[in-house]
Amino acid sequence: MTGDVAVLGVGMHPWGKRGHRFVEYGVAAARAALTDAGIGWRDVDSVVGASTVRGGYPGYVAGATFAKALGWQGARVTSVYAACASGAQALGTARAQILSGLAEVVLVVGADAAPKGFFRPAGGDRPDDPDWLRFRVLGATNPTYFGLYARRRMALYGDTPEDFAQVKVKNAALGALNPYARYRTRVTAEEVAASAVVADPLRLLDICATSDGGAAVVLAGMDFARRHGIAEPVRIRAVSTVSPRYPNTVLDLPDIATDSAAAVEPAPETFRASIARAAYEEAGIGPEDLSFAEVYDLSTALELQWYEDLGLCGEGEAAKLLREGATALGGRIPVNVSGGLASFGEAVPAQAIAQVCELTWQLREDAGDRQVAGARVGITANQGLFGHGSSVVAVR
Repeated sequence: MTGDVAVLGVGMHPWGKRGHRFVEYGVAAARAALTDAGIGWRDVDSVVGASTVRGGYPGYVAGATFAKALGWQGARVTSVYAACASGAQALGTARAQILSGLAEVVLVVGADAAPKGFFRPAGGDRPDDPDWLRFRVLGATNPTYFGLYARRRMALYGDTPEDFAQVKVKNAALGALNPYARYRTRVTAEEVAASAVVADPLRLLDICATSDGGAAVVLAGMDFARRHGIAEPVRIRAVSTVSPRYPNTVLDLPDIATDSAAAVEPAPETFRASIARAAYEEAGIGPEDLSFAEVYDLSTALELQWYEDLGLCGEGEAAKLLREGATALGGRIPVNVSGGLASFGEAVPAQAIAQVCELTWQLREDAGDRQVAGARVGITANQGLFGHGSSVVAVR
């Protein structure tokens, strides 16, 4: 146990495709979070920005970019890049600054104005970059990987395209209730099945889009929160940012070949399972203590995989959990009550922060028609390229 930090405020800019610069989305989210926290910009000691980067090259200096846009006031600045895990690593950095005494109030911001279509690396020859290699040598786009992973689940566990479609149906129904979601229309399983095949067996409605959007969180020490009149704030209790262990025998982006386990016994758990375990150990909880979860549903099949990786069910039992309605609102362990990436799309530096916004609203009981009854403990889970795992546990 390293200690809790308080979530003073959260804010988001609605996801979509609006054609503005990413800084505008981040500043709007930051101002909303500061207003929610009831503090001014000058009260912020440090800004941690989740960097907006295209395929790892070259990128923007997000911490200073947001600090400048809000108005230089001397705050400490930090920029973090960990692909889709950038937001969680930014939260972890902010938390560490507070617990170490370097800062009392920290603003965490992430925003993106994503290109249309699938993400791809920038040009140039980089044979030491596995992301470049999978595109240039194998032609494996992100949807190709999603399709391969779906096929793996079908072969190993008997999952079906109908199961995948039901994940989309569930998340679209919840996204329809979320004013920040890009897609706010319910869909049927028949509509999923009728959408175009992208990477067999996955169809267009099985795969999340690329989006614009922004999210921000204001964190502070517990003493500051109490002095500020918040006796029982939502608290961040754990931030897990672990990396894989050799040999990694389950394919992951961008490395779509498995490591050899001929001479070395594989680790007792997969990379994604280790992300959750580290978060549980730090928070002093287990999956049985969770009220709900926000997971990284790049595709419908990957959401099912997270059920198992988080320990919500046993290996191969995710589709059964879904069919029972356990992961729907009102079920035993609701998952992606925000609507997930299925409803938002990917705004890469913002999405892990947006997950924490949803945790905060749920734990405050401010989620409206999406509210999980009696929510006390929430967890996020996502994964960035190059072995960036992340999970955040928040409690009330």
